[in-house]
Amino acid sequence: MTQIEEANRPGRLHAEHRMAGDIRVVTLRGEIDHDVQDVLSAALLVDDGAAPPRIVADLSGVTFMDSSGINVFVTAHQQVSGADGWVRIAGAQHSVLRVLQLVGVDTLIPCHDTTEQALSA
Repeated sequence: MTQIEEANRPGRLHAEHRMAGDIRVVTLRGEIDHDVQDVLSAALLVDDGAAPPRIVADLSGVTFMDSSGINVFVTAHQQVSGADGWVRIAGAQHSVLRVLQLVGVDTLIPCHDTTEQALSA
C-alpha cells in the first residue's frame, strides 16, 4: 500500500492506494480543494500521467470537495476511457455526493455506496 499526503498541511488530504487484482483502489481522507489537487492527481494517476485502466476511488473519508476535485476525476475518467478503462466512486458522504450530482459527474462516473459494490459492478 502506498501513502501520499500533502506535506505542507498534514491531515488536509491523505491518500492511500492498493491493488485489488488489476483495479487500483484509492482511499482518500480529508478535504479536496485547489490546495490539494496535485495530491489527488498523484493518487489517481501514475507517474507518466497515464492512469491504470480501472480505478475505484473510496471517498468515504472525504468531508469536502470543490470543483478542483471534480476536474481531477473528470481528467482521470477521460484518460482511462481512452484505454477502455473506467473510474468508479465509492462511499461518498452525502455532501460530497450532492456536489457530484449537482455538476452531473455521477452520470459520467458511476457512484456506489461501498468499495465492494464498486469493485463488483
